[in-house]
Amino acid sequence: MVWQQIPQFLVSGVTNGSIYALIAFGFCLIQNATGLVNFAQGDFVMLGAMVMISLTQVVHLPVAVALPLAVAVVALVGVLLELGPIRQSRNRDVLTLVMITVGASISLRGGGMLVWGKNAHILPAWGGDQPILVGRAAVLPQALWIVSLSLMVLLGLYAFFHRTLVGKAMRGVADNPQGALLIGLSVRRLVALAFALSGALGALAGVLVTPLTSMSYDGGLMLGLKGFAGAILGGYGSALGAVVGGLLLGVLESLGAGLVSSAYKDAFAFVVLLGILFLRPAGILGSTRVRRL
Repeated sequence: MVWQQIPQFLVSGVTNGSIYALIAFGFCLIQNATGLVNFAQGDFVMLGAMVMISLTQVVHLPVAVALPLAVAVVALVGVLLELGPIRQSRNRDVLTLVMITVGASISLRGGGMLVWGKNAHILPAWGGDQPILVGRAAVLPQALWIVSLSLMVLLGLYAFFHRTLVGKAMRGVADNPQGALLIGLSVRRLVALAFALSGALGALAGVLVTPLTSMSYDGGLMLGLKGFAGAILGGYGSALGAVVGGLLLGVLESLGAGLVSSAYKDAFAFVVLLGILFLRPAGILGSTRVRRL
């Protein structure tokens, strides 16, 4: 019976949803810091996976050393994106800056194809390939790593934004950049830090998902779109909404693929997104701001 496989679908959905939540949180960071949609976020995912593959399979570094290095490299790429074309753009119109991120996305994919080729690459699964039976569901060790590390990172970011001065300053910049500037906060440095964190989250998502799905030079495109869909589903700009939306999207996508057809797996994400936008345009946890004209 298909209904007996629902626990397995839920496990798969939470696993994928954890990846979408990390990517959605990266979108949220850039949105709150600059008001932009960073369309290069999916390519941060690809870049993190590919750098990890190079460090472990070419340089032969252990995973414990290669992982933070891969995350740091992509975080640096995020900072360079903000310091270079975005900050130096003479036209500060939002649409122009968004198009800069689109150009960065195309450039990163092109660079990835030149460096790593068109073939898909894969990382060995952490903890082996032997599944662990939990009730009616078979859970791969890699899935446990994905869920646990994603949870740890998201909780760490919550503590960072609510318990540290730098985190509170970033929240202040997101809420009122002009006011933050007037009280002496370095808005430019905090925006650069937001891009660094966004790149780091994308890189971590790429490293975690590659042992399950493999990665190619254009593999981050669909993951980025699904992360974006998760961010909108939860309420674009809401940190909690990004996590909830990413997890919910993963579960609904898995249930749809299992109960209807796996051929429409990628389509379910966007069908759900359209449905939510019709019923609640601000997202599940988003709030509609009213401006007085």
